[in-house]
Amino acid sequence: MNQSETTAPPIPTVSKAINTMRWSAVALLVIGGVVNYLDRSTLSIANTTIAKEFGLDAVAMGLLLSAFSWPYAIANLPAGYLVDKFGPKKMFAWAAAGWSVVGALMATANSFGAMYALRVLLGIAESPFFTAGLKVNQRWFNEKDRAVPVAVVNTGSQIANAIAPPLLVAIMLTAGWRGMFIIIGLLGFVVVGLWLRFYRDPNVQELVAIHGTAEQDSKSSATPDQASWGELFKHSNTWFMILGAFGIFYTVWVYLTWLPSYLQTSLGFTLSQMGWVAMLPYMFGIAGVLFGGWLSNRLVKRGVTTVLARKIPIVGGAVLAAAAVLPAAFVTNVPAVIALLCIGYFAAQVPIGCLWTLAADVAPSNQVASLGAIQNFGGFIGAAAAPVVTGAILAATGGSYTLVFVVGGILLLVGAVAYGVFVKDRSQVA
Repeated sequence: MNQSETTAPPIPTVSKAINTMRWSAVALLVIGGVVNYLDRSTLSIANTTIAKEFGLDAVAMGLLLSAFSWPYAIANLPAGYLVDKFGPKKMFAWAAAGWSVVGALMATANSFGAMYALRVLLGIAESPFFTAGLKVNQRWFNEKDRAVPVAVVNTGSQIANAIAPPLLVAIMLTAGWRGMFIIIGLLGFVVVGLWLRFYRDPNVQELVAIHGTAEQDSKSSATPDQASWGELFKHSNTWFMILGAFGIFYTVWVYLTWLPSYLQTSLGFTLSQMGWVAMLPYMFGIAGVLFGGWLSNRLVKRGVTTVLARKIPIVGGAVLAAAAVLPAAFVTNVPAVIALLCIGYFAAQVPIGCLWTLAADVAPSNQVASLGAIQNFGGFIGAAAAPVVTGAILAATGGSYTLVFVVGGILLLVGAVAYGVFVKDRSQVA
């Protein structure tokens, strides 16, 4: 599914103006990622408060926390196609406007059903974000330089995860949980304005300077090949990327949906204390994403093939995360648990940027967003399952998180095997 690396044209050195423009685009995507993930985090931070107000048990709260992920996963499939077809500028703008409206409307919810429906809509609205970001990076960066900017874009979500607990708790304590939803929803419109004002796609001259050819852009907008989107499912790589992303994203979303509640109910932290303690693993996650992108680029520059250079951080990160998450199930010392959670989340984020870059490396240029979206679909099926399964485990075990960590650790290893053993560089035979 990839073009042969040995026949790629030489890549000229880009000018300072192009470098400024493309990193400005990355900066806009980081800002968008921060606001995007603050929107996703609101319900997790208000978990115990909303559960008490609406009278929800762990199972019902698990269902509510998963309401975002399964429609997000399904919507990723058409979202990737639409980004490939209409381009990232239009799709990102529509997505940001949509998630902002829905996020603010959550402040009006007065029941489980209303909140659930709005979380479903939020998942659909946010689905084009990462596929649009991948398309932007594919256009503005060649394959040898792409891992770092893709990783940087993914730090937006990790920055949001890190600042969300103290920031959203502070807003919630001041304005209530409804006020929190409104404030974060309004931030999205700022993102829309910045994006429409400052982002543009590269022109023909810039494409030649970046990629050595302008053909890449014409492929990305070609309509005949769009009909072959379903052809991606005929490749075994696609299915193992879905499975691998499922295993890794599952555990990441246990962190994102249940960590605040775990810190309060199992480790005894108050709401205000939880905001700061929950920040720690997410801070490590920022470093994990950046380290994964740096390591992948470093390997490419040392002569490692691009696909292998993506797989090493993906597999290594997943294995290290499992090595930290599994012991957390049996450790009772609170500082030790926090340390393991930080190491586990750092390692679980090492693969994230490389997953997206891998999709750009193994897909035809006009199907990059499509394959990235299909992989993300698999990941968010895992993300949808995580809060539901966790809620069911907690209900069955009287609130014990032991089995929660065991399941997460095992699925991380499943992800490592799927990518490490079964996803292959098929460029010579495709």
